[in-house]
Amino acid sequence: MRRTAIALIAAGVGFSQTAFAADLGRPAPAYKAPPPIVAPIYNWSGCYIGGNGGGVWVSKDWAVSGVGVAGIGNVNFGAVGVGGHDANSGIAGVQIGCNYQFAGGWVFGIQGDYDWMNANGSHLDPFGLGTIFSSNAKSLGSVTGRVGYAWDRFLGYVKGGWAWERDEYTWTIPAVAVLVGSETRGGWTVGVGAEYAFLDWLTGFVEYDYYDFGTRTVGLSFAPVIVNFDIQERKSVVKAGLNFKFGGGYSSPVAARY
Repeated sequence: MRRTAIALIAAGVGFSQTAFAADLGRPAPAYKAPPPIVAPIYNWSGCYIGGNGGGVWVSKDWAVSGVGVAGIGNVNFGAVGVGGHDANSGIAGVQIGCNYQFAGGWVFGIQGDYDWMNANGSHLDPFGLGTIFSSNAKSLGSVTGRVGYAWDRFLGYVKGGWAWERDEYTWTIPAVAVLVGSETRGGWTVGVGAEYAFLDWLTGFVEYDYYDFGTRTVGLSFAPVIVNFDIQERKSVVKAGLNFKFGGGYSSPVAARY
């Protein structure tokens, strides 16, 4: 009986050692990486509408170039400079546009905007006669194309296109007359800006725009007399605003590396 028990114990020990050795020689199970994390990437495609506010700085140079009488005709002569002045004011307006984002972050768009202002400026004539030249820039609009590059919710861009403005003018000759005139003129604009998406449907931007409206002839009249002035104008605008996005996909999920 005692011999039988000893034999059973020995057999069990041998079996355990054999199983342990087999486990040591068995390869470890293959490691399986967890699924990739899905990170949302903002998509700038879509249309938007919004509002803006900021400041405008206007520069005007004047030259008298002719004189005439209504119904009779004008006499034009070489432009004679009569000085210039600067003006500035606040600015507020609206904008509307659409963007399309291509693979790799490039964003192309088109935008129209319109702003109101009240930039008054004036200067005395340089001949010591005491006459006063004045202007008032009333409004400003543009239609521009935009090209930018997006880093997720941040977009940097440049823009350029066609612009127009509305101005009013006066030439005051003390104790004699006040000649008045107005115009709507076209020009070009370029700008640079940055925009950030706070929410899928709400973005904020800040930008600088330069406007060049060239030189145009403007007639100022005190019936029946008309005096023609060649007026050159340039503008700078700094503004910030908000856009409400609609009509497009908001965010696109992409697989990020684990």
